[in-house]
Amino acid sequence: MATPGVGAACLAPSAATAPLRRADPARACYARPRLLQLVRRRCVAELSREGPVSRPLHSPAQQLPPPLVPGLLAPPAPAPAQAPAPTPTTVPDAGVGELEPELQLEGIDEDSVDRTVVVVSEQDSEITDAKEQSPAKVTRSIVFVTGEAAPYAKSGGLGDVCGSLPIALAARGHRVMVVMPRYLNGSSDKNYAKAFYTGKHIKIPCFGGSHEVTFFHEYRDSVDWVFVDHPSYHRPGSLYGDNFGAFGDNQFRYTLLCYAACEAPLILELGGYIYGQSCMFVVNDWHASLVPVLLAAKYRPYGVYRDSRSTLVIHNLAHQGVEPASTYPDLGLPPEWYGALEWVFPEWARRHALDKGEAVNFLKGAVVTADRIVTVSQGYSWEVTTAEGGQGLNELLSSRKSVLNGIVNGIDINDWNPTTDKCLPYHYSVDDLSGKAKCKAELQKELGLPVRADVPLIGFIGRLDYQKGIDLIKMAIPDLMREDVQFVMLGSGDPAFEGWMRSTESSYKDKFRGWVGFSVPVSHRITAGCDILLMPSRFEPCGLNQLYAMQYGTVPVVHGTGGLRDTVETFNPFGEKGEEGTGWAFSPLTVEKMLWALRTAISTYREHKPSWEGLMKRGMSKDHTWDHAAEQYEQIFEWAFVDQPYVM
Repeated sequence: MATPGVGAACLAPSAATAPLRRADPARACYARPRLLQLVRRRCVAELSREGPVSRPLHSPAQQLPPPLVPGLLAPPAPAPAQAPAPTPTTVPDAGVGELEPELQLEGIDEDSVDRTVVVVSEQDSEITDAKEQSPAKVTRSIVFVTGEAAPYAKSGGLGDVCGSLPIALAARGHRVMVVMPRYLNGSSDKNYAKAFYTGKHIKIPCFGGSHEVTFFHEYRDSVDWVFVDHPSYHRPGSLYGDNFGAFGDNQFRYTLLCYAACEAPLILELGGYIYGQSCMFVVNDWHASLVPVLLAAKYRPYGVYRDSRSTLVIHNLAHQGVEPASTYPDLGLPPEWYGALEWVFPEWARRHALDKGEAVNFLKGAVVTADRIVTVSQGYSWEVTTAEGGQGLNELLSSRKSVLNGIVNGIDINDWNPTTDKCLPYHYSVDDLSGKAKCKAELQKELGLPVRADVPLIGFIGRLDYQKGIDLIKMAIPDLMREDVQFVMLGSGDPAFEGWMRSTESSYKDKFRGWVGFSVPVSHRITAGCDILLMPSRFEPCGLNQLYAMQYGTVPVVHGTGGLRDTVETFNPFGEKGEEGTGWAFSPLTVEKMLWALRTAISTYREHKPSWEGLMKRGMSKDHTWDHAAEQYEQIFEWAFVDQPYVM
């Protein structure tokens, strides 16, 4: 049996004796959809108010004493259970609690609406959306810890995943919280406008002092979005650095995040209930990797979180959070846990002869303490165990191969859908592809290229750096421009590559366009308007652009690595059931192999139109939704709870 939670969780009444009243289905069925939306909005506004929410209690004899919490992290002692909750500070509702006169339906009075609000606040609503996902077999309390999540803060694929996967899991019946920093840099402030101050704050003992952080909360898409606030998150620049490089205090900033994420399920009453101790912590990349270490070193020895589990999700192994070994005492961990984070650089990577190469590695700490490890594709889960792709952690990851799995990311079909995309001049679907040709013509006009339907339009979208294989594109362009093709590139990064794009556009005015920078609407129009998407990445943990391309009927030509190999099936005109495949995956990564794959795709486009249309339709018919990925994550969580915690 799971250990009872602390705070409000240990006061939960049983189903047999709970005095909560549920809405009468016979009366609720008369409510119009608009009324149900107003009720949901009213509930969310109530749950966002500052201060704890009162709830029915059992008799005092049934209340359980909370388990011990590390003294320095213990929240303030709660008020006696019998004392009424203080009146929360009034927050303007902006009219969300008012019902218009025409919605005051017969058979639904104010009391019945209040009862419905209580049901929703229990995460057990009988008011469901029309597009409700299939429920999970076992529902859990899931806490995502991340350095970014769209639409609040995003610098890459990590933000897309942590902005979409929690919503997909919540739609399947889980209670989901996302904990991330509250970045304020002037331009991003508006992203947190709907987040309310919870009235909760804690002091974190680390880096030679006691640092206070506060919590903000927004309830959106059935997910509790919790933002950790501290002055170190308030500065101009990007999430992790500025024009001068990475911020020098990133280790401090994300140590605070990890401590706050461990405390949030214990002290935040979201909807009147804390998440408690039986949680699944989903920690993403190095920014959150201290969480499994804290659970093992500072909580379970005191009897806290013994029923919790943790899953490490590796989005990019190249970033590990490595800092000098002298910073270990700043983390607030017991001395005996140094080995979990200890990292020694090989001799060739040391700066000078006296450099011992000693460091602490956040990601390594999570690898040795997490219960399960997930990479963002099956192929990448194998690559990280090799010397070429393991980034120095290959032997350690190989030793944990029994708990290492790969799950391909999904895409948000609300944003990436050619039938509804607001960024496109024309819409189309797998049953009617006529709109795609019109999108291509409009893109050619926008870029100033000759409008020719017979010419294959090749596109590239991504960062201009070594990982993405821009140097191979640069070497291949002179040969490729001898073909009757058009090529468009969108991205920013290495200034040398940006300058090359500009000069190449001047050399091939009727064939090449380079858009330095990034624009979301333009990326959508390139994805829809191009015939071929090129991705010659040296390594790609998952990759999303090839998924977007297939969703839009654009045929991907990719290097067969990581998630690209998993998601793009090479075209085979002689398959057992006829033509098979959704694109071309070439290997090894050479200019010659890339040109061969491109010329094969160009030839197929020109000479075999029925086969090309089959490629487009097979790609568009693939299931790239997050619900498919969420179901696989549920299996990982189930396996994690079968065993005892990996580190007690």
